Amino acid sequence: MSDTDTEGRRIANEARERVRFEEEALDLADQVYRVARGLVGSREEAEDLMQETYARAFRSWKSFTPGTNLRAWLLRILTNLNIDRARRQQRRPETQPMEESDYYLYNRLEESSSRPLEEDQVAERLSQDDVVGALSAVPHDFRDVLVLVDLGDFSYQDAAQILDIPIGTVMSRLHRARRALKQELADRAVETG
Repeated sequence: MSDTDTEGRRIANEARERVRFEEEALDLADQVYRVARGLVGSREEAEDLMQETYARAFRSWKSFTPGTNLRAWLLRILTNLNIDRARRQQRRPETQPMEESDYYLYNRLEESSSRPLEEDQVAERLSQDDVVGALSAVPHDFRDVLVLVDLGDFSYQDAAQILDIPIGTVMSRLHRARRALKQELADRAVETG
């Protein structure tokens, strides 16, 4: 077999591997978009973030190790790009007291209403935009964990791997993120009520 035959086979094999990688990556597009949508404030930003994620993944496809978790690899790229985006914007999260009661939402709504509230009435008060806005108001580091675990259905271990932080930090940030989200949702529900 000549060197040109060997080189031709290598190129053909590499092309097949790249196509397989791209097909597998694109099969995860809905999941990647869902996580991106949770991380940013608008659909447009989520689409931009997703597009950047796939562009970087396709440029770096050779660095992916076949047989490992492609979804986690893609979401790690997404998370890093989102962190870079936040740094570029030099956005400082507002600090909020995190020691509110776990029943903050219920208490706030009950205070604002003269009659007892049912769960359905609370849900009616909050539009999808209110929920997305409330999620966007959660400080960046906490929101990342909340989106991965609660929206992306990742385990604590997977979220720790994607964010490159200890699992204890994931649990702590998730607890604080949930409290911040409850407080923000309560404030929005009271405003719209």
